[in-house]
Amino acid sequence: MKEIFLDNASGTPVDSRVRDAMLPYLFEYFGNPLSIHRFGEKPREALDTARKQVAALINADPSDIYFTSNASESNNMAVKGVGLANQAKGKHVIISAIEHFSVMNAVKTLEKLGFQTSFLPVDKSGIVVVDALKGLVTDGTVLLSVMHANHEVGTIQPVKELAGVIRELNAERKAKNLPQIIFHSDAVQTVGTLPVDVKELGVDLLTFSGSQFYGPKGAAALYIKKGVRVFPLIDGGIQEEGKRAGVENIPAIVGMGKAAELIKPEIAANGAKMEALRDELIKGILSAIKYSRLNGDAKLRLPVNVNISIEFIEGESMLMFLDGEGIAASSGSACTSKALKASHVLLSIGVPIEICHGSILFSLNKYTTKEDVEKVLSVFPGIVEKLRKMSPLWKG
Repeated sequence: MKEIFLDNASGTPVDSRVRDAMLPYLFEYFGNPLSIHRFGEKPREALDTARKQVAALINADPSDIYFTSNASESNNMAVKGVGLANQAKGKHVIISAIEHFSVMNAVKTLEKLGFQTSFLPVDKSGIVVVDALKGLVTDGTVLLSVMHANHEVGTIQPVKELAGVIRELNAERKAKNLPQIIFHSDAVQTVGTLPVDVKELGVDLLTFSGSQFYGPKGAAALYIKKGVRVFPLIDGGIQEEGKRAGVENIPAIVGMGKAAELIKPEIAANGAKMEALRDELIKGILSAIKYSRLNGDAKLRLPVNVNISIEFIEGESMLMFLDGEGIAASSGSACTSKALKASHVLLSIGVPIEICHGSILFSLNKYTTKEDVEKVLSVFPGIVEKLRKMSPLWKG
């Protein structure tokens, strides 16, 4: 049985060229990059090279790239780091209603320290309501965090437009001696999938992860624009310019750098291929299965994302039957799936709670083929039919 991996929102497979680049740093060049002896030289050079490769992917200055262990750490470093660094100026943050849990729970921690949080609403397509932003801003607002694209429903957010609103507000706030609003965006789902340029977007901080563009787990990054103060969350040494203490994971960082270098010229071609397969899969499922609905905007969505709700059955059951056919998918965010809770993303866009539990996410990668999509379309309607016959909610 051929195995088909369509759970790429949780992490992509490692490119073989990335693996080959990493291997020497697991065994041969194992030294600490801060060491002044010869064993630290190669790791130090590799760290500098990777920083340049990763910066080039998002058109950033290498000195503005800070490596972390994963995207959740980068998001925590951004949200808590900015909040704590600016708490003397203000204790109010704004995030969208559909952020990843690493942002949602980070602001909950800030709330325990006296911060207040406001939520920027989204429409039924999962796109933030830009016009609502100004009404949420207070004199004490110090941070806005809105993801570039959603990890569940795939909607691409108007980050550039939001940045324009923030620039306008900051100009007014400067004249009133109010704190400047720092803008962070979680771009884990877009970097390596879509062209991302931090200068064009106008953000102050940007989170991204190598595991989303065919690099290894264990290496992610946070772009921090020069002049933005971030309180370090890990106390220790002077690594990452003192912003993130601890010995860097050189093999994983080398892998992220190589993955960034490889993916940049591939983005356009990969996107066109995956978008065609995405649309074929969406059309096939919606036409073959009654009482199914696409979640998220039909056009302003990631080329890899197919999130569909199937009424009268549960997502976990669909996943188990698909796994039996060699097909890996998910029922939304990996963080939500294990908790067996209704997705806060789907609830925010108005999906009824009972239908939320019947949602499934197929997320593609550059290795996905037309045959893979045809396999899903050949078995998935039958799985749904079988499960509906067992469901007490289904009356035909």
